[in-house]
Amino acid sequence: MRMAELSTRSGTAVATIKYYQRENLLAGGERSGPNQALYAESHLERIRLIRGLTEVGGLSVAAVRRVLEAIDSELSLPETFEIAQHSVSATIDESAVSAKALARVDALTAGWHVSAANPGRLAAARVVDTFAEVGQTDARGWFDRYAAAALLAAEADIDELDARVDRAAKGETVVVGTVLGDKLFSGLRRAAQEHIAALRYGMPPEAAPEPAPGSAPEAAPDHTP
Repeated sequence: MRMAELSTRSGTAVATIKYYQRENLLAGGERSGPNQALYAESHLERIRLIRGLTEVGGLSVAAVRRVLEAIDSELSLPETFEIAQHSVSATIDESAVSAKALARVDALTAGWHVSAANPGRLAAARVVDTFAEVGQTDARGWFDRYAAAALLAAEADIDELDARVDRAAKGETVVVGTVLGDKLFSGLRRAAQEHIAALRYGMPPEAAPEPAPGSAPEAAPDHTP
């Protein structure tokens, strides 16, 4: 396909596609003549991946370049995970979190194979510090249940990874699962919070579900003595 078709099918402006090429996010097409090139389905797939990582995942162009290089490399999957995790995580120095918070996180993840410099470990410790600073206490196993949920999510990530056959597909799943998985989990958590709050505290009238089309209206309660 030519550039114009690639632009139309991907929903991406020609200028943006050329920017991706200049930033080494997207390979050039196969030359078919002076100032002309042909593009393959792989170019279309890569543009969709780039846009997903930037527009939904919130990665910078530099971060996208790093994870794409990891996908295209022969790095091991643990190394690819490390690059993906650091790309979506803020840089935190261990000296910026308290020893107490680190100990709490280490207790939550006891038995897990987690390196001291894992960005998730340091990010969680900073959150634990912030919880303490704002006076929030872990009264009913709040943190332990989050750790259990995180372990379930990680198992789902790896199970999905194992369903891929070749190295390139596995590498892409590592990156997409890490970057977009954070967004998916966060969105589902928001929905779940509304659901559980409605079950426990009652649903606001404006949020009550509409009756199914054709169903009989619910009878009003009889308050006759």
